[in-house]
Amino acid sequence: MTPTPAQPSSPPAAAPAAGPAALPWQHRFSALGPQFVAPIAPAPLPEPYWVGHSAAVGEALQLPAGWNQADDFLHALSGNVLLEGSQMHASVYSGHQFGIWAGQLGDGRACLIGELAGQEIQLKGAGPTPFSRRGDGRAVLRSSIREFLCSEAMHGLGIPTTRALSVTGSDATVWREQAETAAVVTRVAPSFIRFGHFEHFSKSGQTEQLHQLADFVIANFYPQCLETDPGAPRYLALLAAVTERTADLLAQWQAVGFCHGVMNTDNMSILGLTLDYGPFQFLDGFDPGHICNHSDHEGRYAFGQQPNMAYWNLYCLADALIPLIGDEDATTEVVDIFPVRFGQSAAQCLARKMGLDAPDAKQKALTDMLLPMLASERIDHTIFWRRLSRWAARMDDEDGLVMDLFANRQPIQTWLYAFESMHKALGLPDVSARMLRANPKYVLRNHIAEQAIAAAKEKDFSVLQQLQQVLVTPFEEHPEHQAWADFPPDWAAGIQISCSS
Repeated sequence: MTPTPAQPSSPPAAAPAAGPAALPWQHRFSALGPQFVAPIAPAPLPEPYWVGHSAAVGEALQLPAGWNQADDFLHALSGNVLLEGSQMHASVYSGHQFGIWAGQLGDGRACLIGELAGQEIQLKGAGPTPFSRRGDGRAVLRSSIREFLCSEAMHGLGIPTTRALSVTGSDATVWREQAETAAVVTRVAPSFIRFGHFEHFSKSGQTEQLHQLADFVIANFYPQCLETDPGAPRYLALLAAVTERTADLLAQWQAVGFCHGVMNTDNMSILGLTLDYGPFQFLDGFDPGHICNHSDHEGRYAFGQQPNMAYWNLYCLADALIPLIGDEDATTEVVDIFPVRFGQSAAQCLARKMGLDAPDAKQKALTDMLLPMLASERIDHTIFWRRLSRWAARMDDEDGLVMDLFANRQPIQTWLYAFESMHKALGLPDVSARMLRANPKYVLRNHIAEQAIAAAKEKDFSVLQQLQQVLVTPFEEHPEHQAWADFPPDWAAGIQISCSS
């Protein structure tokens, strides 16, 4: 079964962009063949302009100096032309969406243009593809800025993520819930392969391509699996490695209060990266039941449900690998690593947030006491942990630094005494400094993103640039931007983010 195109699958090639010297492009994924990708042609985006860029990502890709000011790159990263040596392909995959098998999906508004320095480069919003399913293939400025900034934020927090090279905009109109302007975000990752790629070939009976895909992933991204015997043992080793990476990722999400919002299997990275920034949110008040996606009417992807949803998605991946492994019990045993690994990783994350090098029995007891207290009063997640980190410098709350967050002060006062006693018993040095390195002062709250978006709509990109600088170093004080670390304004509670965001 080959990809089902919504338009001719072999469009005419566009002329390469003139100007910059040829870059050393590679095309490892698209070289897998036409069952994996469909070629596409540039879809002109009128009068593009630069919105934002990451100098660090450009340097990692070994782009030439001044790329972010060059018209050739502006048009190429807007999807208008091809840089010499690059190609445009859209990838086919399938997946479960909100727990229901959705069948064939694919890159409906993203195209892979090639690989530089071991990183795939993908344009999101560059126009229709054979998998657009009657969509326009465009992204809007609002969602592109959110993805760009959150990619920077997650990287700054040390959480595995796709990166973003740039955002370009255009005054061209795109209709979503209302008229908006178009944009393209150039995102970067070692690979954009998803759980849904494996589901696609497994469900459609393309076992040869399933073998090909699994071998490609192992050879390029999980070489340790090559130490395992070929055949079923090697594919079980792959499943185990993906399970462990996914568990570690979810532990890090939960530790910083990150809500993904739409954890469908087609949005799950085979490399354990945070992938596809749509209706995401960092928690304001700590609430395990918080739903950040306005389209998630049943709360399937509520904050506290995210680890269970990752576990469920791994079962879907395991099912997709059955044709290669041939033993359902063996795959189940491997996926059941997840709860244990997640528990270990989550405990390690919480230990670091509390100033310890490793989990401790007393620390676990304190954590078990603390989280229900935070949830009962919806205490601001980021502010609590940052204030606790500063409080730990002297273990004294005479100014109410922590206790003033709570309406009911007695339980947290008792807890703080126990926290102090634990650290005195352990005798660890520089507790506050340890905690300040583990508990960020800044996260990309929705209302802060809205400020950058509102300014950008007026062609003012200074707020985006300032916010980007803060988010790449979120553990530093940045006193000139203190307002971004304060409590969210009342109007922030009314921000609604949906799957179109």
